Amino acid sequence: MESSALPSPPGLKGPAPERQPAVAAGRARSGLLHSLLVGALLLALSLLLLFWGLPAWGANDPVVLQRGGKLFANHCAGCHVNGGNVIRRNKTLRLQDLLREGVKGPAEVARIAAQGKGQMSGYEKVLGEGGADAVGAWVWRQAELGWPRR
Repeated sequence: MESSALPSPPGLKGPAPERQPAVAAGRARSGLLHSLLVGALLLALSLLLLFWGLPAWGANDPVVLQRGGKLFANHCAGCHVNGGNVIRRNKTLRLQDLLREGVKGPAEVARIAAQGKGQMSGYEKVLGEGGADAVGAWVWRQAELGWPRR
């Protein structure tokens, strides 16, 4: 019985020459699949980092929230006692009022704290670097919790 496959030349390990194209094609497909998976993973991580902004990270950071609470007590609570508003009663920091005004998260609260809105002046310089983001994170957390009394 003769085999139709040619024997491998001496010193060459591996399949017979007529099988090598099939092996090479299989390796190419495997390499392509690996490249696609790595690319998809990198894309997913890039999108995650792109859409995961600083206020979102700070929103759950106890240090940021503590700083935001102190800054709020020192610079905001005079007009916004327990999330209210002593100047314009319907412009509170309660969740339903924030949402009604188009404020959809801590980043928007931080923007308003820094730049102001309506009769409220901006406090960017007073709050310092990162202070508006900390206040935004803290205010949003309190709004989500219903402004619990402390």
